[in-house]
Amino acid sequence: MQPPTRIAVIGAGYFARFQIEAWQRLPEAELLAVCDLQPANEAVVRQLAPTARFYQNAERMLDEISPDVVDIATPPATHQTLVQLCAQRGLAAITQKPLAPTYAEAVALVEAAEQAGITLAVHENFRFQPWYQEAHRLLTQGQLGRLHSISMRLRPGDGQGERAYLDRQPYFQGMERFLIHETAIHLIDTFRFLCGEVSGVMARLRRLNPVIAGEDAGTVIFDFTGGAYGVFDGNRLNEHPADNTRLTMGDVWLEGEGGVLR
Repeated sequence: MQPPTRIAVIGAGYFARFQIEAWQRLPEAELLAVCDLQPANEAVVRQLAPTARFYQNAERMLDEISPDVVDIATPPATHQTLVQLCAQRGLAAITQKPLAPTYAEAVALVEAAEQAGITLAVHENFRFQPWYQEAHRLLTQGQLGRLHSISMRLRPGDGQGERAYLDRQPYFQGMERFLIHETAIHLIDTFRFLCGEVSGVMARLRRLNPVIAGEDAGTVIFDFTGGAYGVFDGNRLNEHPADNTRLTMGDVWLEGEGGVLR
């Protein structure tokens, strides 16, 4: 029997807490430690993962724990430095999306991992949600015929008023690139999963809530190498009519010559 994969998490903020909880549900994994710069988050970690050690210094944690995998659940601007710390120690790393704030930083980050010979993965998880897995299965089996279009209307409704995002992820307010960089990147990856690689793209973006720095609304049109056409239409100001917009925040249509899935 294989020993469990030894995990260390960097970050204990809003989404990192989902990561911390999820690792402990996997019998194949053992969560050893969590690192966060905020001392107040130690109490949160103690509650979520009582057996995990808490650190405020990532280098010290990696040196003392030497995990098999490091889960980097921190904002994009920190990814390059943290991946380099992993690369220097020969440790596999997972980062949250987006990979980095700029293309140049993303390239440098990937090159550091390649030169060190470590595994580097980006946490694009929407494509693994069961409804997208089922859609992919139906497409692969030809249930819809040749796919000609995909569309997504995103309306989470969590970006209203002066306190938009402050209670959950306050750094959202200051992001100069927001809707696509932070949110739609998940759907773009899912579009690629269902339709193939992107061959052309154009976009119109704007800001609806004046208290934030970046765009919170936009329409993006895609061409795919397989011949399909895609439209992402999203804003974080208006709400989807679902009872729980944290669970259902939009609608997806897949249209083929043999049928429609929505």
